[in-house]
Formats: sequence, structure tokens, C-alpha cells
Amino acid sequence: MGGEVYQAQVLKNFFDTITGTDRNLTRIYMCVISLAKLRGEDVEMIGHLVEQLKQSKVKKELSIDVLDYMCGIASELEITAVKTAFGVKDISEVVQDFDSVSLDSL
Repeated sequence: MGGEVYQAQVLKNFFDTITGTDRNLTRIYMCVISLAKLRGEDVEMIGHLVEQLKQSKVKKELSIDVLDYMCGIASELEITAVKTAFGVKDISEVVQDFDSVSLDSL
């Protein structure tokens, strides 16, 4: 699961970059290629992704193939790894914090 958590963290950085104000193509490139290498993608797939990233730079628009690849990874990862990477806690983990709060204390 450790590898999946790391992949989810890289994925989070990718989505933070493309949705943030500083859409740095170098950061996007690093996230995409890092994930491809972590997942052990073949040389042809990595070459295709690099080519799509180059076209994205020329067109100043993120290639749909890159976005599709990253969304595909997101859907394949185990949900607990994604929750860990994104800092989401289950209700059962934080329920004791809410049990100790009463309306009288407000």
C-alpha cells in the first residue's frame, strides 16, 4: 500500500498543479513521468506521454491523453491510499472528537 499512497500523492500534486493558479508545465511533466515510472509503464507509453506533453506546450493546452492517463490511474488506485494521500479521515477515526462536544459547551 505504501507505493499506492506515494502514487496518490503524486496524483494529488498533479491535480493541484492543473487546477491552481500556477499551471507550470514542468511540474505537470514531472508528475506524469514519475507516475508512469512508478507504475512500470513500457517505453512506448512513456514516449507517447512525453510527446503529448510536448504538444501541450506548443498548443498551450493540456493534452486529453495526459489527462485521461492520470484519471485512469486515479480510478485504479485503492481508495484508502487516495484518502491517506489527500488527508481524508474516516468518520470512525474522528468520532471521539465529536462525542466529547455537547450543546451545553457551545
